[in-house]
Amino acid sequence: MTDRKYNFGAGPAAMPTEVLLEVQEELLDWNGMGISVMEISHRSPEFMEIAEQAESDFRDLLSIPKDYAVLFTHGGASLQNAMIPLNLSRKGNVQYVDSGYWASKSITEALKFCEVSIAASSKDKDYSYFPSQESWQIDETANYIHITPNETIGGIAIRSFEDTTIPLVADFSSSILSENLDVSKFGLIYGGAQKNIGPSGLGFVILNKDLIGHAMDGTPSMLDYQVINEGKSMFNTPPTFPWYVAGKVFKWLKSLGGISEISKINIRKANKLYDFIDNSDFYSNNIQKDSRSIMNVPFLLKKEELNDKFLQESKEAGLLALKGHRSVGGMRASIYNALPEEAIDSLIEFMSLFEKEAG
Repeated sequence: MTDRKYNFGAGPAAMPTEVLLEVQEELLDWNGMGISVMEISHRSPEFMEIAEQAESDFRDLLSIPKDYAVLFTHGGASLQNAMIPLNLSRKGNVQYVDSGYWASKSITEALKFCEVSIAASSKDKDYSYFPSQESWQIDETANYIHITPNETIGGIAIRSFEDTTIPLVADFSSSILSENLDVSKFGLIYGGAQKNIGPSGLGFVILNKDLIGHAMDGTPSMLDYQVINEGKSMFNTPPTFPWYVAGKVFKWLKSLGGISEISKINIRKANKLYDFIDNSDFYSNNIQKDSRSIMNVPFLLKKEELNDKFLQESKEAGLLALKGHRSVGGMRASIYNALPEEAIDSLIEFMSLFEKEAG
């Protein structure tokens, strides 16, 4: 096998090497059947076992309560931006916390279906912090309040949560399974798989069963949580290969000791990188420290004209996809679960050398 490079991309993101090797070994002949897992009917007993085991392991990892449904869906998180108001708004008022690029996208989509009010926003300071929960102006008549706990592009996050008086809905695309989470504090959790779970094309929804069955009239069957839940996420052919890989990632996480253990590693990785940036005169991170993400670390170079040189040389050093999103510029290191700590050490070593040579 050729030497693997370090993928700092925001998604599709790094996958555990152990999982990729298992997939490679099984690709042409899954479980002695003589065909690939991609060729197995989603309604066969063999695939049903894959699906049920994946859900069971996902539930174990997050200690998901029994009164919550787990759905595996098409469309990643972006489709959920429409599905959530279609299923939960009851054509009434809903609330959103405007914390950055992805929160704003969610708001724009929800406005197509219902009335939206903003409970809190950090736009006043260019989304450099996450509005504290104490600052949210909650409307008790709203049917839910939506947050994006980890803004992948901006690198801001909220990592602890208090109970809310209305259902709390959260896009956990880029931070699911990265640290401990009390699912019971949320009415609904959703996200795309392509960061901490598996290949792109798969979405997940964890929701209190009390929220099922309230879709607007005219909601397409494929977008109705009740239809998806009753069909065990197989109303139509699901994204079987990403679901299969996700199951392997869940097993991999459990083999490491679960969320508690991966959380320790993630916090250590993030602290290493932030400490290096904070102690440098050449690199900077403008996010308030109490709002910093442990999954996505944006940073700026002192001299913007060196950006292209930094990206070219980092690529040559085997450090890939460090370019920041076009809306914010600079650099961004996405350091999801599958990215090993050695990748952070290599990045810091490169950044230190680059600073000495170019600074």
